[in-house]
Amino acid sequence: MAINKLVMAALKALSYPDIDIKRNYKWERQVENVAHYHYLKPFYKAWDHKVSCGDHEVPVRIFSSVVPVSSAAHAASASGPLPLLVYFHGGGWVLGNIDSYDKVCANMARLTNHLVVSVDYRLAPEYKFPAAPEDCYAVAREIFLHTNLLNTPAENITLIGDSAGANLAAVVSLMARDRGEFLPRRQILIYPATYNDHTEHSFFDSVRENGTDYLLTSKRVCDYMDLYKSSDEDLHNPYFAPLLAKSLADQPDTLVITAEYDPLRDEGEEYARKLRKFGNQVQLHRVADGLHGFFSLPPSFPQVKECYEIINRFLSEVPQE
Repeated sequence: MAINKLVMAALKALSYPDIDIKRNYKWERQVENVAHYHYLKPFYKAWDHKVSCGDHEVPVRIFSSVVPVSSAAHAASASGPLPLLVYFHGGGWVLGNIDSYDKVCANMARLTNHLVVSVDYRLAPEYKFPAAPEDCYAVAREIFLHTNLLNTPAENITLIGDSAGANLAAVVSLMARDRGEFLPRRQILIYPATYNDHTEHSFFDSVRENGTDYLLTSKRVCDYMDLYKSSDEDLHNPYFAPLLAKSLADQPDTLVITAEYDPLRDEGEEYARKLRKFGNQVQLHRVADGLHGFFSLPPSFPQVKECYEIINRFLSEVPQE
């Protein structure tokens, strides 16, 4: 069912004028924190932890649908091994934190029956590329190499992210292959950012078709990347734009979910095709009538229901050797 005219008019109104994120990112963070204030946090089954990464620590929050999580040992022993999702939130590498994604992660744990580890990676522009992927890699490395911490075997650990977080999940998988310390068996990429050009000259039609009227604009994606990059050279780094990787061999079994009315739709689908070209097991699903960011909506929304049905089906399958 196509988006009706009334909804379309509302989307256009919300898409114009596009707030200058370069000037107002701090204000947007404040608004986001107020909007996502977690009144229900006492009812969440969560535990906060920190992972060392060089000269700093990366906060993480662990969610369980089974028992109140007061410590890692408690989570590991209370109900036996649970499969685990390592989640990297969206926000253009500039916005978002583990507090603003509390509800998303609590719902994710409940709807998938997985432990969920939410990663509070450093944000741009205070911490530019490659700070975010290094933080995410450090957390994933800790979990994969010390499986006793949460009593989850490595084969039951899946990377997952949405938007910029999906970019980071894909990048962590590339870093893991290149560094040889661990290799995830599965990754779930929800409307991932994989390419470096979101101007009118982009290779991808969805940037032009969906780049002005559907909340996330192509201009805002460009602004996010300008805030994220340390220099123009970063734009050509596959850890910045994973679609640019010369080889996507030896990657995890992958589920890519895109949204019909998303400027990032085509680059996400091209990443799925390129992964498949290099011999990986890949599933690709486009959510009809989906807008960028729909994954953060309440689970009662049809697009979110559909998304979790696809995710749970993927998680129930045995990874290919």
